[in-house]
Amino acid sequence: MRPITGREELDIFSQLPYTLNEELADDLAADRRRPEWMWVALRGDRLLARAAWWSRPGGDAPLILDVLDIDDSASDPDRVDTGVRLLHTAVAATLSKGSRLPEYSRFVPPDWRENAVTRQVVEDRMAVLERTGARLFVERLRLEWRPESPVPEHSRRLVFRPVHDAKELVALMASVLDGTLDAHGRDDLTRMSVREAALKHYEDELARYTSPRDWWRIATLPRGEPVGFVIPAHNGYNPIIAYIAVLPTHRGNGYIDDLLAEGTRVLAEQDVPRIRASTDLGNVPMANAFHRAGYANFQREINMTWS
Repeated sequence: MRPITGREELDIFSQLPYTLNEELADDLAADRRRPEWMWVALRGDRLLARAAWWSRPGGDAPLILDVLDIDDSASDPDRVDTGVRLLHTAVAATLSKGSRLPEYSRFVPPDWRENAVTRQVVEDRMAVLERTGARLFVERLRLEWRPESPVPEHSRRLVFRPVHDAKELVALMASVLDGTLDAHGRDDLTRMSVREAALKHYEDELARYTSPRDWWRIATLPRGEPVGFVIPAHNGYNPIIAYIAVLPTHRGNGYIDDLLAEGTRVLAEQDVPRIRASTDLGNVPMANAFHRAGYANFQREINMTWS
């Protein structure tokens, strides 16, 4: 059990199939991954299990565990044990002692529970994590809009304008945390104040996007009262709807459809090949809004955390 030596061992690391395999070379080149964060369990030349963390370019510590695989073709009843041993070994060597373990994320088919094969694959990996102390945190829908779908029309009841500055947006982000259905937002509020949670989200994610900030939109009523906001962006991989929310006093009026239409239209005007978005499985109103706007489920995402 060891980390890979570098790009020359990507063929070894990629012996097990997963959707992120095609991104690994670019991630290494962009310093989103490092060889010492990419671990393998080998028997001879055969890859039995692997684990890898991801971070933002130049980050000095891993932010998320997004690759964890065992050899599903093996009849070895100890393959889950091998995954547990690899993860224990990799964590001890890679992460600072006493630090909070990064969240685990895995993309899975939208019908993974209905298919016996894919269900076994997902549950085996969850078993590896559970045996190291992790628990299921949230399951998310991953959605995609394609140019074959109609481009949403301009809203007839809301006015959209650019964000004035970070202070304005952070204040609105703090407001929408009241009653939020987002699992990550709710978790942040157990450990910090509303403003701290909003500022953390802004600084850790939104402020880091290099796509134009004049894509960002605040929605107002005709007289100027803010209703909500939408943040279209590019995350380095895909055009995305990074954040969308309606202020508590204006919920229940269907404004989420207007906001999503505006964000989709902004990105569609850039002639993008796709637009991606995510929302918690339990956030039914948001999921329904995406479906009405022509977004289709193409994956789900499993998130697990350590207490």
